[in-house]
Amino acid sequence: MMILVIKSKSVDAITCEEALTRLMPGQPFLTSEAFLPISPCCLAVANINAGSTTTSICRSLCRRFQQAASGLGVSPDKAKELSQLCGVSTTVAIDPTINCDS
Repeated sequence: MMILVIKSKSVDAITCEEALTRLMPGQPFLTSEAFLPISPCCLAVANINAGSTTTSICRSLCRRFQQAASGLGVSPDKAKELSQLCGVSTTVAIDPTINCDS
């Protein structure tokens, strides 16, 4: 079991810490331990997307996802597939290889 401790950084509607905590059910999928994401993971993706209402929020979440991904061993390919497999069109890329400033 991995424990993730990250300093909370408020980004208006949702904090980065809240977003990462909500995504924890997706960890087995994101680290290639599971073939598909489970429904709590997909619900988290939808909720994070709903809270990502400004460019500032999106950029902050993107950067925090990148930091967490490297520490947790997230597969970039799995991260790129997550929103599609969950059926959510996201405003925040859960992709450790993307440029968060664009």
